[in-house]
Amino acid sequence: MNHSLRQLLTALLLLAGTAANAQVSTAPLFFSASLDPDVTYEPLPSSYDAAYLANLRMAYQLDKVIAGQQTDLGRVQAVSAWVRRQWKHGQAASPQNDPVAILQAAAQGKHLRCVEYGTVLAGALTALSIPTRQLGLYTADVETRRRGAGHSLAEAWLADQHKWVLVDGQFDVVPLLNGRPLNAVELQRALAEKAPGLTVAGTSGMTARKYARFIRPYLYHFSASFTAHPAPKAGAVELILLPVGSKNPVVFQRTLPLTGHSYTNSLTSFYAPPR
Repeated sequence: MNHSLRQLLTALLLLAGTAANAQVSTAPLFFSASLDPDVTYEPLPSSYDAAYLANLRMAYQLDKVIAGQQTDLGRVQAVSAWVRRQWKHGQAASPQNDPVAILQAAAQGKHLRCVEYGTVLAGALTALSIPTRQLGLYTADVETRRRGAGHSLAEAWLADQHKWVLVDGQFDVVPLLNGRPLNAVELQRALAEKAPGLTVAGTSGMTARKYARFIRPYLYHFSASFTAHPAPKAGAVELILLPVGSKNPVVFQRTLPLTGHSYTNSLTSFYAPPR
């Protein structure tokens, strides 16, 4: 997704709780286990160059944030808690959508949105050599809702567990099923199946029940940045994972065209490991 389109789209992501009346799937969503036959997608965790990430890591002393953590999950949780402490959630928008600019706006007292939490979390973890992508979640009725159709967070790659896991910086939450961290699709399945053993890890005091009530409506369309090849879809794309049989959404909240997006039903493509 180009920068201006991402800015327009994320500007419409609203406060927690506004999706309470969204259509919610009560059954596990069905996706394809096969790779896309014509296009190869590779996760694109960061759009920032090495110098930017090194500066972010040094300026905000991120190595101290993760000091003493022995696992990738522990490091992810430490950074998530740190990000949440940087500002109070609100409706202000950062003038620039990059981690340093956002942290500077927060230091000036701005109360920023979910998208800023996702941006800073993804940037900080990537700066610490943990591949992390910003993840957009959209309701089933993303095209027709007037507001509250999306939420922004992140998914981090845990090399020591060889999997992507959801991490929500707004709430400092990582969902766990019997102690195992979940990605966004796994969380939807666990909620739909009312799986016992579902908890959330974090320092905010958020309970699994409260977080489920908030996040459930958004777990239908899943969007992240990838590189695609070969042509004609070569280059960076915003890839939307949607259930088999679903219509490709082409408008966000009735007014914003979702131009330049690609679509897939392939869970395998969307959750491919980073390279």
